[in-house]
Amino acid sequence: MIHPIPPGTRDVLPDEMRELRRLHLSMVDVFERFGYGEVRTPTIEYDDVIAQGEGRAAAGAYRFFDEQGALLALRSDMTVPIARLAATRFSDADMPLRLCYVADAYRAVRPQRGQMREFTQAGVELIGAEAPGGTAEVIEVLEAALDAAGLTRAVIGLGDADMHRQLLEGWGVEGEACDVALELLARHDLVGLEAHLIALQSVNEADRRTLVELSQLRGGREALAEARELGGPAVQRATMRIQETYDALDERGAADRVQIDLGLLRDLGYYSGAILEVYDPAVGHILGGGGRYDKLMARYGADLPAAGFSLYLERVHVAQMEEERILRAEAQQ
Repeated sequence: MIHPIPPGTRDVLPDEMRELRRLHLSMVDVFERFGYGEVRTPTIEYDDVIAQGEGRAAAGAYRFFDEQGALLALRSDMTVPIARLAATRFSDADMPLRLCYVADAYRAVRPQRGQMREFTQAGVELIGAEAPGGTAEVIEVLEAALDAAGLTRAVIGLGDADMHRQLLEGWGVEGEACDVALELLARHDLVGLEAHLIALQSVNEADRRTLVELSQLRGGREALAEARELGGPAVQRATMRIQETYDALDERGAADRVQIDLGLLRDLGYYSGAILEVYDPAVGHILGGGGRYDKLMARYGADLPAAGFSLYLERVHVAQMEEERILRAEAQQ
């Protein structure tokens, strides 16, 4: 008799579990070496606490009622629970606060696309450290974690969460129309974006072309120079923020594997300023991401700057195995 499990979940057998445990421990070792203390938060939170952090009506977590009728939710990431924890339990602590975790999270996704409803995140949160220095520290920790996993070829994309929204709002595209445009940009659906902006009749052809060209800019410092040539206050502010972060990374000797990506957008609404995504050439999906969330802590009563990242542990494991396979194949040639 076959007893199925829900789509988007899976069983983990002993051999893989041992490898995941080693990866888990190597991540925590790196985080602690940089002074980050491991914490654990409840898998279940009050839904209004999660929604307050997400800043949107549907946080994506699974919801249910407890015996008193209170609405609960499974956490959909770890940044929001740690923001709640930091504001509640560390309100009098010396700053900056360095916290890390390895924990499961849950999202309502489309399993037919190979996405998981249940997954493990490993990451850090640096609370109370301003940009650009705090952002550079987080990226340095991220690089060390990737090295510990053997992903020396992994690339970290560096973008800005505010640039595209500020551009669109400056052109009179606001509210739901702006959200739709940003979602199309995040999916790199440039055809759909063009059609959407034409239908709005509020963005001229030159501005549409600027938005598309910006989303294609990737590389080193030259990408920032090209972006500035396109002009506009929003572009100038964003490129300045990215430049400051890149310079801070240079000072730490940690800029070599960072690629500026002005088409980068994250799907969580609390990011502001610098944002990150991690890619590895051995696999075809994103291994993790993060960035600054300087306005999130204030929602929980602690107005502090903050930044962090999370890696999808199972995806890192897949990339790790693929990189090892490539190395074995190269050695046999």
